[in-house]
Amino acid sequence: MPGLWFEEFREGMVIDHPIRRTVTDADNVLFCALTMNPAALHLDAEAMKASPFGRPIVNSLYTLGLMVGISVHDTTLGTAVANLGFEEVAFPAPLFPGDTIGVRTTVVGVRESRSRPGEGIVTFLHEAMKQDGTVVARCRRAALMRKRPAETASA
Repeated sequence: MPGLWFEEFREGMVIDHPIRRTVTDADNVLFCALTMNPAALHLDAEAMKASPFGRPIVNSLYTLGLMVGISVHDTTLGTAVANLGFEEVAFPAPLFPGDTIGVRTTVVGVRESRSRPGEGIVTFLHEAMKQDGTVVARCRRAALMRKRPAETASA
């Protein structure tokens, strides 16, 4: 399903995204390398044996990016003008390589843009859950969304 036009969003709308993703150790190591993050927390299995987690955890920014990325297909693909920001980003439980995440999005705000007549602002609450239902990430995200073009308004 392509992204939705501004007019298609309703406050309270819930989208359970069909895409799921199993995170691999290679995903985590590559993301850490690309972002120049050498933290043992993510990369050193031997050091992490003595930690409360017992093993490396997935980089939280990768988790955030994956959560939002999974949501894009059903929300903003081709209809977003810009991502306006993130609030209330939280990681209530660790994500480990080998875990599979799914994402749920709830529309928590919809309003017309005051300065851009062909656009509106939609606020999403994204939540990522691993295979056992544990929430591993959540955030509120605001996106500037296109309104349906006049020539396709009746479609």
